[in-house]
Amino acid sequence: MTQTTGSVGAREAYDVLAPFYDTFTAHHDYELWTSHLLQLAMRHGMRGNRLLDVGCGTGKSFLPFARMGWRVAACDVSPRMLEIAAETAPPNVELHVADARELPTLGEFDLVLLLDDVVNYLTGCEDLIRAFAAVAANLAPGGVLLFDANTLLTYRTFFAETLVVEGDDHYLVWRGRTPTDAESNLLAEGILDAFARAADGSWELHSSVHRQRHHAEAVVRAALADADLDCVAIYGQGYDARPVAGADQVRHTKALYIARRDAQGGERR
Repeated sequence: MTQTTGSVGAREAYDVLAPFYDTFTAHHDYELWTSHLLQLAMRHGMRGNRLLDVGCGTGKSFLPFARMGWRVAACDVSPRMLEIAAETAPPNVELHVADARELPTLGEFDLVLLLDDVVNYLTGCEDLIRAFAAVAANLAPGGVLLFDANTLLTYRTFFAETLVVEGDDHYLVWRGRTPTDAESNLLAEGILDAFARAADGSWELHSSVHRQRHHAEAVVRAALADADLDCVAIYGQGYDARPVAGADQVRHTKALYIARRDAQGGERR
């Protein structure tokens, strides 16, 4: 057996994980989830059909919008994830390799998404502020930012457990290394081991380390304010992907934040 090991950085971790990501997330219904998210964005004033998907991964989050005819720009820090996204991306999608903290100005967008734990991989307050400020520079007037953040429940369960997912020629072992009594602001860790069969019939091990920060609501709100963004609503979400008003850190698996450019804010950062 040969072995390759990913580093703790999100780029390195997802470059290793990329060939196996869709297997690991096959149980997620992105059509259902994004339809709920779009309804939330529209409820809070979003109009238009220009999407920027930051941390798009293999494209599961932007494909429902692209199929509806939206103009889509998408980026990810992992080139290997984008290579897979490019295989299914239609012509109305532009793909860019970019770190959320160093996001270039790609245009004016009516909706900006940061989904699937993007903000939790931003482990410092300054990282959050830089990413939110870069997003703000890409929002059209009246545009909406929508993102999710993992709750304490997620870190006390998924990030503390072991599970196995089987694919056609590989299987994945997730090993959470976070205490079940994890508290707010912790740095959580999990390891994903992918065992894949090589062309010669042997097995190869590809390991990626995933470190995430739990961000308390007050921390997220402060970072948004520092980036001249108003937090206009917070919703909780469970495994059914249905948002409800108000997020409970020990009952919901994700908190969904909706923000808009601060009309009273100063010069854009």
